[in-house]
Amino acid sequence: MVRSSRCRLPIRVLAPALMLWLCDGIPCAVAQQHYQSSANAGAVAEYWDTNVVGVTPPLVSQPAPAAGDAWITSNSEQWSSPPPTTSYADPAWDGQPVLLPDAYGPWCWQMLPDGLIYHSYWAGVHEPRLGGVLQHISSGDSFIDGNVGGRVGLIRYGSTNAIMPQGYQLDIEAAAMLRLTLDYFRDFESADYRIGIPLTYGIENWQFKLAVYHLSSHMGDEFAIANPGALATRINYVRDEVVFGTSVYPVPICRLYGEVGYAFNVDGGAEPWETQFGVELSEPGPTGFHGSPFFAVNGHLREEVEWGGDVSSQLGWLWRGNSGQVMRIGLHYFNGKSSQYQFFNQFEEQFGVGMWYDF
Repeated sequence: MVRSSRCRLPIRVLAPALMLWLCDGIPCAVAQQHYQSSANAGAVAEYWDTNVVGVTPPLVSQPAPAAGDAWITSNSEQWSSPPPTTSYADPAWDGQPVLLPDAYGPWCWQMLPDGLIYHSYWAGVHEPRLGGVLQHISSGDSFIDGNVGGRVGLIRYGSTNAIMPQGYQLDIEAAAMLRLTLDYFRDFESADYRIGIPLTYGIENWQFKLAVYHLSSHMGDEFAIANPGALATRINYVRDEVVFGTSVYPVPICRLYGEVGYAFNVDGGAEPWETQFGVELSEPGPTGFHGSPFFAVNGHLREEVEWGGDVSSQLGWLWRGNSGQVMRIGLHYFNGKSSQYQFFNQFEEQFGVGMWYDF
């Protein structure tokens, strides 16, 4: 049987056209940027970079142009020298190679994106991370306070820059904050469990967060066994909460942040309102093997303790990777109501050393 070839020609013509149309509709497929210098009349130099999906926007290796040079981006916008930019690669900030004004790249949909738009608070003791603190409390007891958890991005509509992404992103987070005695027995004292879903948005050097999370606190079985009367004082501390937060980098080495939360479901002595605020200082961008010093302080006020709360601070050394993840080691100080909500109304002053890995 002979098949007709009449329909083959349209398919051969339409298929490539359809592919070109689809590719043109994917803004992250190819992002071209170029730098054009007019320093020498009659001799124009251009430098092109191509950014493929999933790759951090490239850096232009030329030094910053002299006064009078022109900067031209892929969308034909022209800037005077030097161009306005909030990039970590701005030579006025850290002497790194120049990143063009549109180097955040075009926005596109990404599943399981690289990096986070709104990072956890370093000195916040109830943030999802991996870490632990060996600490001594002023009451005379010593403990290991550990965090076992993490936070990842699920979907993003925004740039592919992993260090300081722009756009909208949906995350998921979960963590357990454990307390073990530092004696021979390593008794399990208590644990707070948290799971949340943050929706975040980043634009230039600003970040915003709208999140919902559940937190509950539980007394450790070994603590209950060692203290026969403890079960009588056990509480079912619960918070189901909506949080709005914002952070900003007024200069690249400094992050300021604040958030307010309202719990629509509480139990065990918890009350609806709470707020956090703080500051973080560190070298911006990937640090390489040498690392960089850091300092962080966090204030946490809660309605349930008559708008008292706690202040925690950390000082030490950090390493930041190409995806924005941070490993830190340093000193830890905490003063205020207990960081374990099973004992939320007890006062603690903590001195310790710790190691933390933040996503």
